[in-house]
Amino acid sequence: MRRLLILTTLITALLAPAPLHAESAPLRLILVANGFLYPLAVAFPPNLPATLFVTTLNGYVWVVQDGNILPTPFLNIKKQITMGVFGQGLLGMVLDPAYAENGLLYVTYVTPDSTVVLERYQASAANPLTADPASRVRLMTIPHPTDFHYGGQLAFSPDGYLYWSMGDGAQSKLIHSPAQDVSAYLGSIFRLDVRGQQTYRIPPDNPYVNTPNAKPEIWAKGLRNPWRFSFDRATGDMYIADVGEAAIEELNVLDAPVKGGANFGWNRYEGDRPYLGGDRAGLTFPVLTYTHDQGDCNIVGGYVYRGHALTDLIGAYLFADYCTGRIWSTRRPTTTDGTWQRTLLLDTDLTIVTFAEDPDGELYLAEGKGGVYRLEAGSQ
Repeated sequence: MRRLLILTTLITALLAPAPLHAESAPLRLILVANGFLYPLAVAFPPNLPATLFVTTLNGYVWVVQDGNILPTPFLNIKKQITMGVFGQGLLGMVLDPAYAENGLLYVTYVTPDSTVVLERYQASAANPLTADPASRVRLMTIPHPTDFHYGGQLAFSPDGYLYWSMGDGAQSKLIHSPAQDVSAYLGSIFRLDVRGQQTYRIPPDNPYVNTPNAKPEIWAKGLRNPWRFSFDRATGDMYIADVGEAAIEELNVLDAPVKGGANFGWNRYEGDRPYLGGDRAGLTFPVLTYTHDQGDCNIVGGYVYRGHALTDLIGAYLFADYCTGRIWSTRRPTTTDGTWQRTLLLDTDLTIVTFAEDPDGELYLAEGKGGVYRLEAGSQ
């Protein structure tokens, strides 16, 4: 057994991807604000300089100005949510692309009966540092069969549509996953047109608009628990990190112009390996996977870096693992074999839960112990 373990270790080392030398410049994390209860989303209102909105799991959106957390939250929906089990709460927030003009923002959260809700709010006309509770509009509700896998990412694409990720709701392999069923909302990413709408409109080019019994909001299927997706602001490419069941974490990429109808394979496949197994035809497989062999267990998707402070990282996609705190980069392959290589940038002791991108393309992250950090050049 000892010889087998040694041999396995040697094989793993030999097969590990080579580092990208472009990512060799030192990187450090600068604390921006601390003391939040599990921050899960960070946004940058364009009409409020030096200001961040930080969403916390327990139902608050806090305002940070010049590094100080203001005593009055921008939004308080604590009474509308539940945190009964891990993974519930206020999960996501995004500002409208025209936020400077309309003050609209969107949030998604879990109610006490395990329903997932998408709502819209508007900043107060009298005070831009608070939201008007009377502006609340419920756009969509999705019941969950279990207290598990809620997804919860919200993001606007370059074409102005609102995208929303939804986990498959399956607690384990013993529970049926609806990720392959287009008549079920779970295990999907939705695409909604909320521009000028009281609630939302189905974009006419969504892939299942004309499919009988299918949910027309669905843009992509075959996902287990997509934990953070983003669009490359320079190219429009879509990056989707999906948390694995037991062994493999995966990163999926859809090239721009992003087309709907992708099926990422869960629960037929976990990453690129058979899970229940089945026909591979019509499935979109990840560009990059990694296993749990080194203690990693939960991928956290990030962004393609398009800022100015970290010149060596321009064009690199940054992501992390929740369990180990490791931060990696990957790039589109330049070699003929088409391999996406994974390069370690930082090995932290943080429980990283989300990334954020400011208007200048600089990257931030939030971690479960309550801190929000900015990535900068330099040594830790």
